[in-house]
Amino acid sequence: MAIKDALLPEYDHEMGSTRRLLERVPEADFKWKPHDKSYSLGQLAGHLANIPNWIPFTCDYAVFDVTSIGEDARPKEPVTLSDLLTTFDANVTKGRKKIEEQTDASLMGMWTFKQGEHEVFTMPKISVLRSFIMNHTIHHRGQLTVYLRLRNVPLPSIYGPTADEG
Repeated sequence: MAIKDALLPEYDHEMGSTRRLLERVPEADFKWKPHDKSYSLGQLAGHLANIPNWIPFTCDYAVFDVTSIGEDARPKEPVTLSDLLTTFDANVTKGRKKIEEQTDASLMGMWTFKQGEHEVFTMPKISVLRSFIMNHTIHHRGQLTVYLRLRNVPLPSIYGPTADEG
């Protein structure tokens, strides 16, 4: 079995769970923050919608310097929930297509993430997809569940029942 064939079902599951959660984000609360140092609800949701956009950067380059994309690297607060979901869906589709194109050899190739002259990390591309994309998504999705709970938004099932859905 090719590496991508093991990764894609997990990708589809995690992105599906993430979309169900993003659908619940109340547009009226986009500017709400649980703490002054936290992202706003809209910024956090926007960041989640953008994470799959990193898949082409991961697959197409051996070295990527985040400063090359300037302000676009920072999470943006979406204007509407519809915009948020459209962005997420497009990024997920583009990311899935890029993963489908990969060979085992390309996924085992090394990828370096830099911020200017600072090397943040270097690891195989498959590890980047699992950690920097998938685990990163799961981490921020967990944050989003807390934000939504604090706004009294019913949570969808992610890995099993929630207090809101059996």
